[in-house]
Parts: sequence; structure tokens; C-alpha cells
Amino acid sequence: MRIGGATRVLVVVGDPVAHSLSPTMHNAAIATLGLDAVYVAIPVSTMGLPHLMRGFAAANIAGNVTVPHKVAAAGLIVRLTDLAKELDAVNTFWSEEDRLVGDNTDVAGVLDALDRVGAEPPWLLAGTGGSARAVAAAARDTATPLLVRSRDAVRAREFVEFAGRLGVNARPDDGRSVGTAINATPVGLSPSDPLPVPLERLDGCKAALDLVYAPGETAWCRECRGRGMRVSDGRTVLVGQGLHAFRRFFPDVTPPREVMMGVVQRMLAA
Repeated sequence: MRIGGATRVLVVVGDPVAHSLSPTMHNAAIATLGLDAVYVAIPVSTMGLPHLMRGFAAANIAGNVTVPHKVAAAGLIVRLTDLAKELDAVNTFWSEEDRLVGDNTDVAGVLDALDRVGAEPPWLLAGTGGSARAVAAAARDTATPLLVRSRDAVRAREFVEFAGRLGVNARPDDGRSVGTAINATPVGLSPSDPLPVPLERLDGCKAALDLVYAPGETAWCRECRGRGMRVSDGRTVLVGQGLHAFRRFFPDVTPPREVMMGVVQRMLAA
């Protein structure tokens, strides 16, 4: 790959972001297609995010947003797609006429991953942030009841109200049996993290989707698999949303799904 003055720059911003495989995945697709572009990760704090986003608009830079900035980014972008506006959360953006446009491709990635894992209703959702909003939209699109779990009871209730406005049959987790458990928190990025959902809460649960990914699998995925559950981690969501994001960056080309999934699988091989 040659990088020159005309090379298009794409980014992923978050905090933390060093673990992100988006640069590896997108650069593999860019190289396969022979495009003059490069994709890099940029760590940024909540305080620094507004300044960075203004610079992206001026420099015609497109990219992705990851935790914990998806909700904040939506408030910094002039134009939002209908879905991003509805969720008030952005994970993909690009520039048009020196103004950023924001979209949410996480929903498509979540739906793809849940389909592949054979998700069964109702769903138990851990988390209330930007990624959790994509899960709520997926629940709406599939008419699936949703139980919401959070360490903060107030945030859980607020998220239930948000999901209700979307048209989701949602309520705070009340301990009833669920078919699928979904981790939409950052818990699991570090090997020392606790499990995002205690195993005793998963009695009778058939499937689990962890939006976090790690080499091999996250500890939660391994524990769920050991209980006989069908399990998928965030690599499926990463590739699914990445395909839709790539089409936003390069509308005239078809992203190479096999290449993108292949490089992610190799990077996360145990």
C-alpha cells in the first residue's frame, strides 16, 4: 500500500480504541480492491471529541465511532439518517459539502449476528449505551420482547422508556427466563473483567451474543458455550456493520465480505 498526498483517510475513534480490528479489516478490503485509502484508529476523550469531529468535516474524513462516543457523536453531526436520528446514536459518518452525515450501521450488524446465532425470544440485554440502542432497534424490527439489565437501575428504567418509544416491548430485567442474552457493554475487553451477565441468570437460555470480541473468545462466551448455548462474539457484528459502513465510504464498490471476515478471524484466532 502506497500512501501519498491524494490518499483518502478513514478513521475509527473511541476510548479505548487500540484493540479495534476495524483498521485491519478495512485496510484488507481497501488493498483487495486497489483503492487509494488508508484506515487508522484515533483515541479521543469525551472532551476532545467535538474538536476532532469538526476537523473531520473540514478535512473530508469519514469513519466509524466506537465506545463510548456513539451517543455523543450523534449530537455533533449536522445531518443524520432517519435511523441514526431515531436512535440518537452514530457509528458511521462521512462528509458531504464540508458537513458530516451520520448513520447507524450497528443495527444491521446486530441483526446479522443474531440471525447467525439462532436468537430466540425474549432477549436479555446488558447495557444502556449506544450499542444497546442498536439492539433495541433490532428487537423492534423483529418484534422481540426485551429485558434490560444495568448496574444502574435508573439507567435501566430510562432505557426501557427509550425502547418503548421505539415500539419495543421492553421492561427492566425481572428474572424471568430468556431465550437469548446479549452483552452490549464494554465489559470483557479486559481479561480481568467480571462476567457481564452472571451465569446463574442464564438458566434455560439458549443463545448468547457478546458485542465484545477478544482473541479466542471472551470469558463470557466460553462460559456460555460450556453451558451448551449457541454463542457468537462481536466479530460477526464488526464485519456486518463494517460491510454497510464500507458502502457508505465507497458507494460505487462492493466490499469483499470473505476478505474482511477472514482477516478478523485470523487476528482473533486462539
